[in-house]
Amino acid sequence: MPAWLTATGAALAALVLADVLSAGLGRFALRRGIIDRPDVRKAHDRPTPYLGGVAIAVAALTAGTVSIPYWDRRITVLVVAAVIVALVGLLDDVRPTRPAFRLAVEAGAAGAVVLAGGRIGVFGHWADPVVTVVWVVVLANSFNLLDNMDGAAAAVAVPVGCLIAGAACLEGRRGLALLLITLAAACLGFLVHNWAPARMFMGDAGSLFIGFLLAAGAVLVRIPGGAPARLAELLLFTFVATVDTCLVVIARPRAGLSCFTAGTDHVSHRLRAMGLTVPQVALTLFTVAGLAGLCGVAVAAARLPGVLTLAAAGTGAAALVLLLIRVPVYAVVPEEAPGTADVLPMTTRAAAGPGPRDLAPGRAPASDPAPVLHIDEWRK
Repeated sequence: MPAWLTATGAALAALVLADVLSAGLGRFALRRGIIDRPDVRKAHDRPTPYLGGVAIAVAALTAGTVSIPYWDRRITVLVVAAVIVALVGLLDDVRPTRPAFRLAVEAGAAGAVVLAGGRIGVFGHWADPVVTVVWVVVLANSFNLLDNMDGAAAAVAVPVGCLIAGAACLEGRRGLALLLITLAAACLGFLVHNWAPARMFMGDAGSLFIGFLLAAGAVLVRIPGGAPARLAELLLFTFVATVDTCLVVIARPRAGLSCFTAGTDHVSHRLRAMGLTVPQVALTLFTVAGLAGLCGVAVAAARLPGVLTLAAAGTGAAALVLLLIRVPVYAVVPEEAPGTADVLPMTTRAAAGPGPRDLAPGRAPASDPAPVLHIDEWRK
């Protein structure tokens, strides 16, 4: 069977399976109370079921593993490691776990990928494995942070998965390419349920699985051009997630907030504060991720110079962080507001109560209103 026909069939199977599984798992999550409840640090305003990530993982792995013509050690380790990360995320969705436990499991899974041959390959000595593990873990959690608005994380994963698959094809890694294509298709099938107003969230099981598989898949692709080209490729394939993480890490300490708590001050929320609707935010992230990923494929194909592309990508990322950090999203809330800090994202201000002053002028619009979701809606 031609390779393109195999890939098309696997993608369609993953898309349909993710759609069907999302509907069934959504009903199950509502019955079992596996839901994300609104609070002052979250943008959504209705209880929403998790387990969309389980649908994505099962659909992607089922369609991908059935379609892969032959298995090598790298693919086997990648699939097993991704499943372990997804299970840890699922455990956290059902019953919150300690961050140290999650990070240890993620580091172990990333270490397995390194032992199977995945390396960033920048230094050429012992530092490469260490940096690779750290990078994969950071990117997995960056996608977890990116999953903060209806359709955001899945919309980014669709083009990124397809484009890393394109880079894998250039290297002749057909099995890896099929796995990443089915991941992108599964995310697209899940978007039917996650598009604004979302009826379902992917949860940590999905965001960690997606982030880990994309990051680990990227390090398994070897490209010519040396260290600058390698760094440019990795930055471009993870451009949106990297910018979002850098923005949070820089902005929150300046506002006196922890980087390790939930908040409505990510790239997506700042785009909302600039006047975009939730669907427009998702489409913007999709477009930026796609354009950056196309440049990453061009670097992998030696069509763009590594040094200049890395400089341009780094400058673009820094400019976006500096631009978005100026968007007002924080507000001071009164001390008598129970369970709140002195400073909160402005999108939570209505829930926390009016504050005496703003840290910056303006108010970020809240997420689009939607009625409370009941299990009966899944039967329609």
